[in-house]
Amino acid sequence: MVIAGVVVDSKYEKNLKAMGVKDSKELTPKRRSELAPKIEELCKSVIVLRIPACKIDSYRAKKVNLDVIEAMKMAEIIDVAGANKVFVDSLGSKPENFKKRIQKHMTTNSTEMIVENYCDETYPVVSAASIIAKVERDKVIEEIKRKVNFDFGVGYSHDERTINFVKKLLEEKKPLPPYVRQSWVTTQVLQEESWQRKLKDFFTKREKCKGEQYEG
Repeated sequence: MVIAGVVVDSKYEKNLKAMGVKDSKELTPKRRSELAPKIEELCKSVIVLRIPACKIDSYRAKKVNLDVIEAMKMAEIIDVAGANKVFVDSLGSKPENFKKRIQKHMTTNSTEMIVENYCDETYPVVSAASIIAKVERDKVIEEIKRKVNFDFGVGYSHDERTINFVKKLLEEKKPLPPYVRQSWVTTQVLQEESWQRKLKDFFTKREKCKGEQYEG
């Protein structure tokens, strides 16, 4: 997980829009990479937090869900940024609840917060932060690919290459590496499927052995 925040003087917000900053999901990886250094040059500060898979698993083991993890990390970014006003893209359908979660973990309550759904489609400053986060995540993914010498795609559950990579790791019958989130639903489903296959193979072999004994 990668979360980012940017601090921009309000008079430069129109510059973000002029340079083509918009919802990061509407931009290609190449275009995001081109925009990232321009955004960093325009901003007062850029804060990026990497939360590795093993750290998320640690939180999940303590019954801390993903929404709370993101709220905690956004609170860290807001505290570090020290801006007078912040815009946050809300998780879930109740922005006010997500706002309260963030405020619960902040060290200051003097910051004005605008928390809405689809903020990255409405406010260029949020789009800019989203672009920075996406570019950083892409870097992390590429680092892991080079390390394992395997192209597992984008690392999301909709990518068949990612699914096949996790299956490959499970077939090796070793503990999953720290960059694979074990609390990820997709990982848990694949682990369950792997266990079911092993169980089926065990009983198939057992029945086969019984048949051979009777024949003898």
